[in-house]
Amino acid sequence: MRSSLAPGIRLLRALPRDSWYRGFILVLTFLFYTSYHLSRKPISIVKSELHLNCSALGRNPTNGSNSTTWCDWAPFDKDNYKELFGALDNAFLVAYAIGMFISGIFGERLPLRYYLSGGMVLSGIFTSLFGLGYFWNIHLLWYFILIQICNGLVQTTGWPSVVTCVGNWCGKGKRGLIMGIWNSHTSVGNILGSLIAGVWVASDWGLSFIVPGIIITAMGVICFFFLIEYPEDVDCSPPLHHVESEEKDPAGMFAADGNHAASSHTQESTVESAESPKERAEHPEAISFLGALRIPGVVEFSLCLLFAKLVSYTFLYWLPLYIVNVAHFGAKEAGDLSTLFDAGGILGGILSGLISDYTGGRATTCCVMLILAAPMLFLYNHVGQNGLGTSVGMLIVCGVLVNGPYALITTAVSADLGTHECLKGNAKALSTVTAIIDGTGSIGAALGPLLAGLISRTSWNNVFYMLITADLLACLLLSRVVVKEIQGWCGYSTRKRG
Repeated sequence: MRSSLAPGIRLLRALPRDSWYRGFILVLTFLFYTSYHLSRKPISIVKSELHLNCSALGRNPTNGSNSTTWCDWAPFDKDNYKELFGALDNAFLVAYAIGMFISGIFGERLPLRYYLSGGMVLSGIFTSLFGLGYFWNIHLLWYFILIQICNGLVQTTGWPSVVTCVGNWCGKGKRGLIMGIWNSHTSVGNILGSLIAGVWVASDWGLSFIVPGIIITAMGVICFFFLIEYPEDVDCSPPLHHVESEEKDPAGMFAADGNHAASSHTQESTVESAESPKERAEHPEAISFLGALRIPGVVEFSLCLLFAKLVSYTFLYWLPLYIVNVAHFGAKEAGDLSTLFDAGGILGGILSGLISDYTGGRATTCCVMLILAAPMLFLYNHVGQNGLGTSVGMLIVCGVLVNGPYALITTAVSADLGTHECLKGNAKALSTVTAIIDGTGSIGAALGPLLAGLISRTSWNNVFYMLITADLLACLLLSRVVVKEIQGWCGYSTRKRG
């Protein structure tokens, strides 16, 4: 006697074809950007190995000296090692920030599949070259800085490409929740990068870079063979990028400053979307840089992200070293503990997306989390090392509050603005808008680790005061959009009662 069809198979057969492809693209782009962050993380883990307190290891086995730097890796064996580490971070992040503004323009004018896969392969090569400096016994600072600059430039191919691809497949509906879950690739990549780098950090730190380099190169090959840029390429239906009525968007997000421009096009663009989405998608026009800046909300969210990303990337690059210096853990233990901040980032991205979908207030959600983050950073610095349990709990909470707004702005907000109603259905702005927002944020990402390297010479307390100030500035820069969202809610409630 034959059994009935398995419940799981019945579920799979019930899913429409479009959902299959959409899920496939979400998983694929998730893995792609996981590999990007996986390849960026090793430098923060290896820092504490490049400069150690060698006296703890005893005498130099080669000459029996009591030198405190005999086990360090030149040129990072001097007292200015923090400044040199800051220079390495800054070389990558400044190149990344500059390249990001250019990358969005190229991303809208080149096939995403070629652009993304090529960037991943090059990222793998440059990441591996940094690690090969260990096996080739290279001690030249300019070599490591040059590799960081090149890697920073090629890694800009990733974010505009994956957000554009996901934005092409996912409509307005539950974009915050979907992209909040999807954006966990950032934290997953950081966690995997920390764990992989930690395996070899105390023995052959070069492998801490080479193995992630091989992984991102392999993902680039997969991208070349499997990425689908547009639903229309496989005869799937394009998504609805913006709401059809005011009731579905009570807060009037992002359109508050451009209502007079957007409202005149809303009905027209909705009709166009229903009548000929495929026809319009075949002949899109890439938006100019200045045209993207004129989209309501782009400037505010870009400047907010500058300070939010400053905080996030300071943690990314300096948290393991902070734990080593303050809590006196070893390099591997500090790297493993730092992953809890990224675990909190996963929860923060999902939570911020879910709340902003429910309330319709992207800016308000960001502001509330930024305000809560400030006192939590203060508490972590002062009591976070009073016990392992306290440290674990506070790292997770800090990760939620610091990375939640960062995740929301770089994903759902970027996709919303890149498919804004005033664009009349032209989604070709996605890559440029994403690049502007993340490029501006990357300026903060470059400043944060640099300032941390300089300020940490005075005390770690001052580093945390700098981070708290940045969080509050990020919140203030969004205040105008928050006011518009609150006015939209009040107006919607009044109309509903009437």
